[in-house]
Amino acid sequence: MGVDDTPGSLLVARLTGAGQTLACAESLTAGLVAATVADTPGASVVLLGGVVAYAAQVKTLLLDVPTELIARVGTVDPAVAVAMAEGVRRRLGATWGLSTTGVAGPGPSEGKPAGTVHVAVAGPSGTATRALRLNGTRAEIRSATVDAVLRLAVEETGATRRTPAPPWEPRGTVGLSGHPGRDPAPDHTTPAT
Repeated sequence: MGVDDTPGSLLVARLTGAGQTLACAESLTAGLVAATVADTPGASVVLLGGVVAYAAQVKTLLLDVPTELIARVGTVDPAVAVAMAEGVRRRLGATWGLSTTGVAGPGPSEGKPAGTVHVAVAGPSGTATRALRLNGTRAEIRSATVDAVLRLAVEETGATRRTPAPPWEPRGTVGLSGHPGRDPAPDHTTPAT
């Protein structure tokens, strides 16, 4: 990839052209997504800010992730990624909200192995999530997570959905939405709230 076609630079260019904004909610990446976006000249036009929500209580207090959800599924779950992305989008008033949550390692956390990661992108037409199973060192897992969420954001910002999809129904090429409390598909879309 050249300097101008990295996922971060593509995202900044696309959002700048559309007059849209971005906010990040990050757990295992601890600000790397926002920093990667900020590496692109002109990022200040689109990047509103971010919340590093490493601890569960920060996810609930600043991003409105339901306490009962975390009590039920833990913090490494697609529903938590969705709530984080939607929460940061709402709280910062951004067009798009990106989130990362997972286990960077080296050992397991919450009974989930290192490399178990969920990313989400919330936007005007809904929220897309992607489950990742990554290998490598902490740094490699975190870097791959940043790349994955930015690639998902590039895909979603270029999506042609024009109206919000009905809840819990099949949609487009992104996949199927899971119902809260059920095992969701690894890659799915839910309506924005």
